[in-house]
Amino acid sequence: MSVPAPTTRRRGWTPLGWAGLWLALPWGAWGQYGTGGGEWRSWGGDPGCTHYSPLDQIHPGNVGELRPAWSWTTADAPIMEANPRLRATYFQATPLMIDGRLFVSTCLSQAAAIDPRTGQTLWVHDPKSYEAGRPPNLGFVNRGLAYWAEAGSRRLFLVTGDAHLVALDPVSGRPIEEFGAGGRADLAEGVPGAQRGRGYGHTSAALVCRDVVIVGSSISDGARTKEGVPGVVMGFDVRTGRRLWSFRIIARPGEAGGETWEDGSAEYTGGGNVWTMMSADEELGYVYLPTSTPTSDFYGGHRLGDNLFAESLVCLEAATGRRVWHFQMVHHGLWDYDLPCAPNLVDITVEGRRVKAVAQVSKQGFAYVFDRVTGAPVWPIEERPVPPSTVPGERASPTQPFPTRPPPFERQGVAEDDVIDFTPELRARALEILRRYDIGPLFTPPSLRGTVQLPGHGGGANWPGAAFDPDTGLLYVPSMTSPLVAALGEGDPDRTNLRYTRRTSELEGPEGLPILKPPYARVTAIDLNRGEHVWAVVNGGDGPRDHPLLKELNLPPMGTLARAGALVTRTLLFVTEGSGRSGSARGGGRKLRALDKSTGRTLAEFELPDDATGVPMTYLAGGKQYVAVAVGSSPPQLVALSLP
Repeated sequence: MSVPAPTTRRRGWTPLGWAGLWLALPWGAWGQYGTGGGEWRSWGGDPGCTHYSPLDQIHPGNVGELRPAWSWTTADAPIMEANPRLRATYFQATPLMIDGRLFVSTCLSQAAAIDPRTGQTLWVHDPKSYEAGRPPNLGFVNRGLAYWAEAGSRRLFLVTGDAHLVALDPVSGRPIEEFGAGGRADLAEGVPGAQRGRGYGHTSAALVCRDVVIVGSSISDGARTKEGVPGVVMGFDVRTGRRLWSFRIIARPGEAGGETWEDGSAEYTGGGNVWTMMSADEELGYVYLPTSTPTSDFYGGHRLGDNLFAESLVCLEAATGRRVWHFQMVHHGLWDYDLPCAPNLVDITVEGRRVKAVAQVSKQGFAYVFDRVTGAPVWPIEERPVPPSTVPGERASPTQPFPTRPPPFERQGVAEDDVIDFTPELRARALEILRRYDIGPLFTPPSLRGTVQLPGHGGGANWPGAAFDPDTGLLYVPSMTSPLVAALGEGDPDRTNLRYTRRTSELEGPEGLPILKPPYARVTAIDLNRGEHVWAVVNGGDGPRDHPLLKELNLPPMGTLARAGALVTRTLLFVTEGSGRSGSARGGGRKLRALDKSTGRTLAEFELPDDATGVPMTYLAGGKQYVAVAVGSSPPQLVALSLP
């Protein structure tokens, strides 16, 4: 209801109150990057997901004057009050700004229109998707909306937690009746084994490219059997809601990639879905899919082979769903190294040659850069030997792809020299803990004893992704250093047909301290014209400095262990401290910082009312520039800052 407000696997292929924050870029990028007129028309600012705006009213000279402008408590509040069992507090949406209105989705898959100058609610649409039950993994999460317009017709697209694609009138908030069945298309129809509210749903925004709405899916990571729901990406006609095509990420026998699934495993394996956001090139008519790990995440003895097109970047023709090219970042995934975020579509100059490129940052700490037309790596990506598995029945890939440029933006793998050394006693105790487990370089497989995995399955980079400055060619990547123990145990035959099931756990050092040396979060600036790092700074606050064992040591800031989001403007770089991983209380920070784009130096910082759970955006309304970001969870709010 609408309520008015009171290709192939490549081995060694060489290339061809609160306070404030903001950074710099010229106006020439106005058309290709960001949105003109101070709008924000896509989840990532533009279909190429650069998180860039050419606005410059807020700049280094005045960013310290930013003040709270308004806050909006999500429309979920009255529903949760009426039904306390609905826990919907992880507010991850980034709003759109179009035609003088903000449009945002809520945790419970409602859509709302908001006055961008006051935060007043204009309308709310409630499809009641929460009545189908809790969506998989993080539960009630919805990261945003998509928008489409042509002469005389405009539509918002909401993907709901119960697997529907809803088309709404942006003016009234009412469903577009001629779209699908009464304004909605069914996203579960035709997906093998899909059941609403039971391990299958949707969390991320749809994407529109050339009159086609493209949608992925969220599938439970907690597989209890080797059988599962397969990941399917679908394309729908924006006008009628008719399904135009489906692309199944787990390649079937007889199809390209089908040979990478041994012993018929493609017929029953699940996962391999696109749970995060996607990117599109309107000029080429291509959409870029970051895919995830097949079931189960840490044991693949029942799905031997490379397992295409899981953990790959796949380029499709938006009109037809035809695969144009792909590159697999992880062969036979055993680490839950999903590609976690939308790739950034960027135009760069490499050795004097202009390249229409796509950059994909990853949980494992790499930025992979390709020609987005052909899929050829911009710099060589080498297949290098990696450790074998010691688990019976498992066969890890003997090699994995390693980009030669840019260098990794996060620490990879674990050695004894990596443990904390704040004092000799703490180092000794940390080593004692570490020696209980197997350790090794990146891509050391999970073991029965337990392998220390770094980065852990939370990243590195995660779903907020990176931001790109088209004027300088710099890619800004927030990341975190978060190890885990990836262990396997024998499956109970009365409960599962998996030979081994995961036993992952967090890895803590002595007295609850981190076991590894700081920093625990950073922002890295990467020059994509040269494939080099320009600077890296610690992101966030004190970390464990206030721990009783460290108080007297006068240690520098260590970083906030959280999933941070970045926004770049013509004049500034804005970075949140981010939210705790998986919505837990662990990690997270309330600071929003404005950084100098060329050095990473903090110019100003602001205290938000809660942890920043969304990725920030910016817009112009009434001649004034605003910065808005979702925070949660007490209560979940959208917060806007502006100059006085």
